[in-house]
Amino acid sequence: MAKTPEMPKHRGFPAGLLGTQWQFTLRRANSKVTKLVPMPRHRTMDQTVALADTGFVQAIWQYFGAEPFERGNLDGERLCRLFGREILAAERAFDPASYTAKLKINEALARKNFPQAFEDKVEV
Repeated sequence: MAKTPEMPKHRGFPAGLLGTQWQFTLRRANSKVTKLVPMPRHRTMDQTVALADTGFVQAIWQYFGAEPFERGNLDGERLCRLFGREILAAERAFDPASYTAKLKINEALARKNFPQAFEDKVEV
């Protein structure tokens, strides 16, 4: 059995979007870390997907601000939906399959694509 890597936890970060199936954090590390790769966003009939993206951007902004942060227990799939656009690598030796990889928010693009995330409250 593969050794499970260390996973920093962001205490106080929202677990997910209330009332939906969409999670923002992981409970425990997995031996196969989800590799961060840009995932295309498509329009969908399920409006909770877009709400989850907005809520996730808002949570990142409120928790970390413009400072670089470790990936830690943040959900890999949710990060992939934003990676390469609103979320960027914050280090030269970036390992996309590491829980300790440093990321940062691309504030200008995030404000453009998710303006509601920078308001006081996201309407659900």
